[in-house]
Amino acid sequence: MSKTAQIEIRPADFNDPQLRHLVEAHHAYGAAHYPAESNHELSIEELAADEMQLFTAWLDDQCVGMAGFKPFGADAAEVKSMHVLASGRGHGIGTKLINHILKLANELQISEIYLETGSRDASAAARAMYEKFGFAYCGPFGDYREDPESVFMRLQLK
Repeated sequence: MSKTAQIEIRPADFNDPQLRHLVEAHHAYGAAHYPAESNHELSIEELAADEMQLFTAWLDDQCVGMAGFKPFGADAAEVKSMHVLASGRGHGIGTKLINHILKLANELQISEIYLETGSRDASAAARAMYEKFGFAYCGPFGDYREDPESVFMRLQLK
């Protein structure tokens, strides 16, 4: 990657092998750090579902990050499957992905965004980033249940 790496956010191309690699890396990361019953990762088929929008982050010509956006209820949405490969960390990719999702949420007049992430040290950087955006800790939402391996966060937009 060049010293003047360009970051681009794009809608996911589910036929791109780089996206498949990224989803596999996301699943492997979760499996390495959390018990299976506490992993809420989605398959590539679930990420491609009609109600989901998945965005990829490209650093030069490499797909190094992704974040999903799934509306639920009248005016809420969830951030799903957020992941940045180790090779993409330190470039502000997570920030760009969240900014992209928040812009979309505002365009769709979503009033609150939720997310679930891990409670262990493996997810500390993600939690810190979400906190910087103003996400606050909350209880389980949607179909989630209390789980010591999970934390739930919410951001009020309106």
